[in-house]
Amino acid sequence: MNVLPQAILQSPREHPRFIEQTVCPSLDFARIHLIKDKDGIDDYLAKNIKGLSKQEAAANRNSYKKNICIDMLRQGYHESFSELFTLIQKWNALREAGGPGSAIWQQKSLEEQPDKLDQLYHFLTRAEAAQRAGRYEEVYDNQLNLAYCFNDPEDKWLSNYFYEQCFNTAQLIKIDGGKREAQAHANMGLINEKQGHVMKAAEHYEAFYQLTEGSTWKDETGHTYNSLACEHLWRIYTLLADKMLENKEHQQAIKMLIKALKVAKEGGDMKTEGEATYCLSLAYHFAGEQQRALSILNTAVKIFTALCDSAGLGRAYAAIAKILVSQGKAAETIKYLGEFMKAAENAHLSQSLVDARVLLGNVYNERGNYNEAFEYFSQASEAAKTLNSLPLVDETKTYCGIAKAHKLMVAFNSHIEAEDPVSLKYLLAWKENRSDMCTDPLTVGLEVHASLQPQVSATLRVSGGGSHLSLDTALEEWSGRAASSTL
Repeated sequence: MNVLPQAILQSPREHPRFIEQTVCPSLDFARIHLIKDKDGIDDYLAKNIKGLSKQEAAANRNSYKKNICIDMLRQGYHESFSELFTLIQKWNALREAGGPGSAIWQQKSLEEQPDKLDQLYHFLTRAEAAQRAGRYEEVYDNQLNLAYCFNDPEDKWLSNYFYEQCFNTAQLIKIDGGKREAQAHANMGLINEKQGHVMKAAEHYEAFYQLTEGSTWKDETGHTYNSLACEHLWRIYTLLADKMLENKEHQQAIKMLIKALKVAKEGGDMKTEGEATYCLSLAYHFAGEQQRALSILNTAVKIFTALCDSAGLGRAYAAIAKILVSQGKAAETIKYLGEFMKAAENAHLSQSLVDARVLLGNVYNERGNYNEAFEYFSQASEAAKTLNSLPLVDETKTYCGIAKAHKLMVAFNSHIEAEDPVSLKYLLAWKENRSDMCTDPLTVGLEVHASLQPQVSATLRVSGGGSHLSLDTALEEWSGRAASSTL
């Protein structure tokens, strides 16, 4: 169970593109075995078989996988052949382990997908040739291209396999200043994080960070490697801190989140810095250091305001309100939320305006000021309609209903406690139309004789206690007794 907001504990993004992906063209091996209809086969044979040697004819009869394997061996790429064969066996083993009904069981086997076999043949053989020549940077680049080729969900095991191969190869490269080793650590960190190995992922991200300090290396999108390292470290430190908070290890979590904030600032992304600041404030709040938490939350508010970040502002102000209310500072809470509402109006942040009004409504509702609560909830509902978000409109309507019910309970309880004929008329009038508890009972044509007051009082009070029956129950019982008296 997460302690920090799920919106912040996001899943890691996809692997960054450190090099431009190369896709090889289709190879020239015969694909007759892929043609299913007879006319297609006849047409293929008419165009390709005449005048072929026995060897060429055999190639047309063989499966695509077999032709590729034969060609690898013919050209002396024995390691590529062994690796391809091992991968096909691994796929078959995964399929058998999944069994009938599993997702992998429904997929074509690797040997039945010629386009993937083309990529494997092309890059495996090039990597083997580069390895023989001692050009490990080329080996790495070919392995990384293979990892990029297999980015579909069902091929995740293949991409992970080649990212691991890249990591092993990167350790042998000595001429690029650690650039490829840094890439490999980033990719291995992402793999471990997605698999839930958070500590192992942190080790890889820290190595990535150390290798990129002071560098100007950039990925294909223009992000520097160091900023990527800072982003990954911030996320993994926040995940580790969340586990610590879950285990009530507040001081360790604070130390971890201070590290997260440091790398977030270094990364230069204000959004990340704002989230890191907010998380640190929560850790201080959970540790009981409320004033420190409030001070850091004010910093988060400034960052989110500068970014016009509605979601961040809503979370920060909600946390401030919660802390102030817990300290009994209701007036200060209302002041803060009033500032939030004004800032949202000035910046035309409709979502933040809804959040501010809901928070104010909740404060007034908890204080028993139900009229004010209903007013703010109603304003929130009107603002929500402009966002065209049905779930948000439904949520604000629910708040309105709660406040209205509380308003009704005040009037209801006062009439119950009065124990007089006029109050009883009000209750009966309301029971008939369920519209307004304060409707003038003389307008609804109900007459209650004052002589029935003792029976009504006895019905409405629960003997020996200060609590009251529900309105429907009390009125039903009283109606029965009144009918008996009339008879």
